[in-house]
Amino acid sequence: MEPLKTTPLVDRHRALGALMAPFGGWDMPIQYEGILAEHRACREKSALFDICHMGEFRYEGDIVGGGLENVFTMSVASIPVGRSRYGFLLNERGGIIDDLIVFRLAENEAMIVVNAATAPNDFAVIGSRLPGSARFEDISAATGKLDLQGPLSRDVLMSLIGREITSLPYFRFIETTVMGSPAIVSRTGYTGELGYEIFLPAEKTAELWDALLAYPSVKPAGLGARDLLRLEVGYSLYGNDLDEKVTPLEAGLDAFVNFDKAFVGKEALLAQRAAGLPRAKVAFKVGSRRSPRHYYEIWSGEARVGTVTSGAFSPMLGCGMGLGLVDPASAAPGAALTIRHGSLVMEATVCSLPFYAGGSLRA
Repeated sequence: MEPLKTTPLVDRHRALGALMAPFGGWDMPIQYEGILAEHRACREKSALFDICHMGEFRYEGDIVGGGLENVFTMSVASIPVGRSRYGFLLNERGGIIDDLIVFRLAENEAMIVVNAATAPNDFAVIGSRLPGSARFEDISAATGKLDLQGPLSRDVLMSLIGREITSLPYFRFIETTVMGSPAIVSRTGYTGELGYEIFLPAEKTAELWDALLAYPSVKPAGLGARDLLRLEVGYSLYGNDLDEKVTPLEAGLDAFVNFDKAFVGKEALLAQRAAGLPRAKVAFKVGSRRSPRHYYEIWSGEARVGTVTSGAFSPMLGCGMGLGLVDPASAAPGAALTIRHGSLVMEATVCSLPFYAGGSLRA
């Protein structure tokens, strides 16, 4: 077994008393003070996440005609400079190799941000689909990434970076200077709150981490709180809700697939759409405070109809919540479901997403 990789902040995490655990091949902080306290900090003030484990690739070449457009489900060529877009890297069967965000840095430059566990395979797959004329580089090791999320995140960053941050719209970014180093600051995140993702040289990450934690309104938060926050707003998580056997159509994410252009996996998606989906994404609330878990069974009456892909107790709802893949006939809002795991039985009701819509995301 290969040793776990560590981020530049591993000593900081241990000094803060973080509970560390393996995640995607990395030794990562799961929680510091506690998942619920860190969740509350993000919903009410601001929370700081070490996301250095994620992967970043840089592309330099002809974005419009150089083959990049065929790699992803979204149109990269139509992303204006200074904006970013969410989409998928698919296999030939339409299964999701990864979900990712592409940043259009310049007319002929882009940065691709991918999940940690899938980064090596992503780099190999994308590289294999590009012609030799483009420059495609894995810059993950040289890049640090901190996420500051929460309704007070703008105030904190404004005092550190400047007022240019105040006019940054959702899914746009700026290339600026942070603590004397070049950085990309994007108005993105995965919590449902106003927030920013900061990319900077890896060797500067600890300095920025310390500076941000000096603000009384900022608390460190681990992957446990991050998972709870993303589930409350209904975002899918790769490895739980998405994998190479799930298509964007089954995952209810067809809004991020541009069928007006060519891309690897398109024909498989068109065939699946024509034949009818064999299963569909479902969101449900549990009629108690119990937490459904990944791989619990989903039943409708006396028939098993699917599997839970993500589940947790929601502090904002005061009940259990979950996502799953089910027989499409069982996914109608208001339908009654039963979640089962051995002798454990939970009654649930299908609902619409997001579970929690009161965040500051669009502030």
